[in-house]
Amino acid sequence: MNAAKRAQIYARLQAANPAPTTELEYATPFQLLIAVLLSAQATDVGVNKATRRLFPAAPTPEAMLALGEAGVADYIKTIGLYRTKAKNVIATCHLLLERHGGQVPEDRDALEALPGVGRKTANVVLNVAFGHPTIAVDTHIFRVANRTRLAPGKTPLEVETKLEKFTPGEYKQHAHHWLILLGRYVCKARKPDCERCLIADLCENPEKTADQPAHV
Repeated sequence: MNAAKRAQIYARLQAANPAPTTELEYATPFQLLIAVLLSAQATDVGVNKATRRLFPAAPTPEAMLALGEAGVADYIKTIGLYRTKAKNVIATCHLLLERHGGQVPEDRDALEALPGVGRKTANVVLNVAFGHPTIAVDTHIFRVANRTRLAPGKTPLEVETKLEKFTPGEYKQHAHHWLILLGRYVCKARKPDCERCLIADLCENPEKTADQPAHV
């Protein structure tokens, strides 16, 4: 895919949704960090249902620690891998207080040093909480980047590296969310809805079922 086509893809996504954001519900960088940590192998809808109960009870690292591992687990037991996640939440809160004065660090290495926080989670926090132009590659972005040929790669890191390289600077801040939303609601895993896709005519997937953009 050439640079002009990539730019056109992002221009259309921007025109349709100028200010996209995460669908996770949060009020502070700490709550965002916890929500993203909980979202691994879970849906945003499912995480939001749990955090609507958890965050009022434990809005800060100190309050979360007071709940304890069992207390956190009780609030998030509707989410997959909840016992492991509860353990990581408590360990993360300990480190936030011990190393960062209870604040979420605006630094990739410091974020990735927290239990349960990998590169994708760090990228989401840096992008959403602090406005860094990072691109967090989840299953949706990985699929869209490969299927459309926007930034094909065999691993999430390879796709991330290509997206960082190929995404025009003016679109990097929101690229992450545009591609997630496209993958979540249109370019779906089992059956992409090409007829509704804004970028169908720009997509280079040989199996696509539509050539014209939905807005034409």
